[in-house]
Amino acid sequence: SKVMQELSDELQNKYPGVQLYISQDLMGPPAGKEINLEISGPEFDKLLELSDSIETYINSYAIDGIEGLKLDLDVGKPELIIEIDRDKARRLGLSTMQIASTIRTSLYGKEVSKFKEGEDDYPIQLRFANHYRYDLPTLLNQKIGFMEEGQMIQIPVSSIANFKYSSTYGSVKRKDRDRVVTLYSNVIKGYNATKINEQLKQIMANYKIPEGYKYSFTGEQEEQQESMAFLGRAMLIALALILLILVTQFNSLVRPLVIMTSVIFSTIGVFGGLATFKMDFVVVMTGIGLVSLAGIVVNNAIVLIDYIGLLKDRRRVELGLPEDAFLSVKDATECVIEAGRTRLRPVLLTAITTILGLVPMAIGMNIDFAGALSSFNPDLYFGGDNVVFWGPISWTIIFGLTFSTFLTLIIVPVMYRLTVNLQKKFMVWTGQKDRLHDEVGEDRIKV
Repeated sequence: SKVMQELSDELQNKYPGVQLYISQDLMGPPAGKEINLEISGPEFDKLLELSDSIETYINSYAIDGIEGLKLDLDVGKPELIIEIDRDKARRLGLSTMQIASTIRTSLYGKEVSKFKEGEDDYPIQLRFANHYRYDLPTLLNQKIGFMEEGQMIQIPVSSIANFKYSSTYGSVKRKDRDRVVTLYSNVIKGYNATKINEQLKQIMANYKIPEGYKYSFTGEQEEQQESMAFLGRAMLIALALILLILVTQFNSLVRPLVIMTSVIFSTIGVFGGLATFKMDFVVVMTGIGLVSLAGIVVNNAIVLIDYIGLLKDRRRVELGLPEDAFLSVKDATECVIEAGRTRLRPVLLTAITTILGLVPMAIGMNIDFAGALSSFNPDLYFGGDNVVFWGPISWTIIFGLTFSTFLTLIIVPVMYRLTVNLQKKFMVWTGQKDRLHDEVGEDRIKV
């Protein structure tokens, strides 16, 4: 990052007419440009005019962090136009396809046969030698034959075709049947691409674009929005499946809902940790970490709630109560306290070992084990390219698991007791008092 910053400061906008592109070899799947503005419309010349106008308009605001807007179109690509005299070619019985095929064969070649050696076939290509392919007089003076009165007559291509030099576009891109040009740029290290794109959207809102033409922000930002939508659906599906499994396992809806609150606690920890340490929210990697975190943090709550249920079942057996009977407030509270005290160490150990296992990946710790064993040189260093990819996932799980673990030990038991009390009141309102039990075992109800 430091080297890229120094190169950008030293080289950008120092040489007139020279466009420099400084980028880092990115890990993971390919992504679009951080700033990518597509302009589309029917007329290509008008699009070029608009792109120049928009580029000047954006540059007038001098937004910090933009490396330099560039157009994805080469407008000065040289070309050689061969103009065929169709009337003369028609009189001689030649078609434009024959003439074009002759010139193409001399340049790119044509397979005329195969050379077979053993089991292998080698194509035989017929074309001009390399130094003739780049000689215009040789290309135009090559002979092309036609039949006249039963005789083969050969004439030079130049007798029926002329040429002229010109320039054209490198390529013409289309989207939804409209021609498209793109203004793009990298973002200088240390600046936030999302904030810069938000500034650009505010600026472009005041730009009057002609009727029939439109612009849109695409590239990395569009891919991030698509990724966020996909990860959002994946998160909802994961939570629904977790809830379904928990409801099936506990044969209850109250306990699973209490357990699922630990997922909410974990997201608070993630965003709080990223904000506290001023880390970037990487949409894809952090999103994957959140989905993974949802399946990790519920483990502690499951262990705690399940053990509370086990202690309450034992207490019912001691008191000789039915399986579905409610314990008194005192007995139920003692079960919750005992479960929290007993499961404290396993919950903390599980969370701590997971967090410590992720720390090397989060900070990018690299060790050369082969060198450490052979020459006692571990070549230990921190950082590298992999931390860009794995760091956001690791820190997401670390922040979320740390925060949710402590809240699970405090908030989950409290919420469990509150939901049970609400359930008792609901039983009273619905006339199911026989399932409630007070502290002395009489018919009095104590909620």
